[in-house]
Amino acid sequence: MATTPLLEVKNLTTTFRTDGGIVTAVNNLSFTLHKGQTIGIVGESGSGKSVTSLSIMQLLAKGIGKISGGEIIYHKENGEKINLAQLSNDEMRQYRGNKIAMIFQEPMTSLNPVMTCGEQIIEVIQLHKKVTRKEAQKQTLDLFKQVQLPRPEYMLSAYPHQLSGGQKQRVMIAMAMSCNPSILIADEPTTALDVTIQKNILELMQDLQRNNKMGILFITHDLGVIAELADTILVMYKGKIVEQGHVLDIFSNPQHPYTKSLLACRPPLNKKLHWLPTIADFMEIDANGVIIEKETNINAVLGRLQINETEHNAQLAELYKQEPLLQVKNLKVEYITKRNIFGKPTVKYTAVKDISFDVFPGETLGLVGESGCGKTTLGRAILKLIQPTEGQILFEGKDISNLNFKNLQTIRKDIQIIFQDPYSSLNPRLTIGEALMEPMRVHNIFNTDEERKQRVFQLLKRVNMLESHFNRYPHEFSGGQRQRICIARALVLNPKFIICDESVSALDVSVQAQVLNLLNELKDEFKLSYIFISHNLSVVKFMSDRMIVMNAGEIEELDTPDVIYNNPKSAYTQRLINALPKGELSDIQRAVQRRKKVVNEI
Repeated sequence: MATTPLLEVKNLTTTFRTDGGIVTAVNNLSFTLHKGQTIGIVGESGSGKSVTSLSIMQLLAKGIGKISGGEIIYHKENGEKINLAQLSNDEMRQYRGNKIAMIFQEPMTSLNPVMTCGEQIIEVIQLHKKVTRKEAQKQTLDLFKQVQLPRPEYMLSAYPHQLSGGQKQRVMIAMAMSCNPSILIADEPTTALDVTIQKNILELMQDLQRNNKMGILFITHDLGVIAELADTILVMYKGKIVEQGHVLDIFSNPQHPYTKSLLACRPPLNKKLHWLPTIADFMEIDANGVIIEKETNINAVLGRLQINETEHNAQLAELYKQEPLLQVKNLKVEYITKRNIFGKPTVKYTAVKDISFDVFPGETLGLVGESGCGKTTLGRAILKLIQPTEGQILFEGKDISNLNFKNLQTIRKDIQIIFQDPYSSLNPRLTIGEALMEPMRVHNIFNTDEERKQRVFQLLKRVNMLESHFNRYPHEFSGGQRQRICIARALVLNPKFIICDESVSALDVSVQAQVLNLLNELKDEFKLSYIFISHNLSVVKFMSDRMIVMNAGEIEELDTPDVIYNNPKSAYTQRLINALPKGELSDIQRAVQRRKKVVNEI
């Protein structure tokens, strides 16, 4: 690029001291970031992409992580070059937040829960700019308007827990922009956000980049997210760059099998597959750690996995001849949001409004919509984890709407749920074995713990875990492994029906593909029926036989995924489809031309 370099990373190596010895998390990494440029760093969890950002910011855990080699050269406006890797913590403070800002992956854990959103940004401005509190408050309000937060004056005094996920992420962006940095590092800033909010956040970042002439380092596990945002892409695998190049080259002609696998494992919108490609379809690693390419052509893999439409339609026709397994009739769920001094409800919020649908044996019914549309509330109401206000829930023809606790407990053996966050849904003080045996004890399945243990071993093996994992704790596993454990826990009682509530939303796309394939395998093997809840329309489209689009507590439309995607009836559904990152070459080409104009202006 013809513009001025902002940051040069030369042969960066970062290591961590562990009980098992020294681990190299980043291995000989080099790249240059210019004014107005966006570099996308892509890879799975553990690839080293987040450690790269923490190394640049000098935020590695003291005494555990350290930069073992290489340089991180920051170019000051006067032409002076500073090696950030050699600065002390005190010296680094004048650059961190001031010249190089960072947006972290999870805004709720990055924001202070006991400080208002406004106060947290006022503190940053006063620290770096040495202005009065009144001026800092004015600048904070201007920033909230700039990042398009609704009711910016209210947001000054609001606490993080009072904001939605998208609003919290905008507060984080406002904080990052508070000192007009020349470099913005965005570490998975849109993971687990609705596709519409994700699109807004990405557009906002591009606007801020154009206005402030920033360089952006965008870190993600999903190539589709940065297809129309990045100029250059670095693909990382086990601490190394395995492929790098212009965004168009990466998408049109990927060279490395790992890059091909990341592109292929995203659920496609224009094809109906019975199985998602995974990394194992494209590469394997031999005993010496050498990568061996197995498949060179993405389209060849997708072609082998495509569904035979005639056979599929015949199977669906047979499926819908059965009696429904679950019937939801005129379901309504209200929350009391305000009471008077006598405790009488004065204000109510209706989360689910007069919803009716059926689920048939062996069917996967998808449920898609933005956060707040009522889809999770609906799922929990079906399980009677939330008491419905009105309506009926019939399971195998029996009305379970008003069952007492004892009878409800018997029904719950047949209806299970897989929650969004596997870590918070597992007891951190129970081993995996105990967590899986506990439901069997509650429901008196098997006579002894030894029999239950054997059942747990069978299920761990079935979800691609090891028997040796039985005595380990949740914190000892990756996100994908924890989700497999939660799937095994849902299966221990031999249920007939499972609600999957955002069960893959925070997983790497490669791990997501493995978990979705596993759910489909288990569905056939155990004769299961699913309600699959997600904000990601492409994932729901892949998983579902039929699909419900929800908006503001109501059903917008219900039909097969292909009909809804190709001929959406409502403007809301069309908006969800338009917000999906499609990664099509024509869209990337248009984005490249737009970005060239921005760089030329700089």
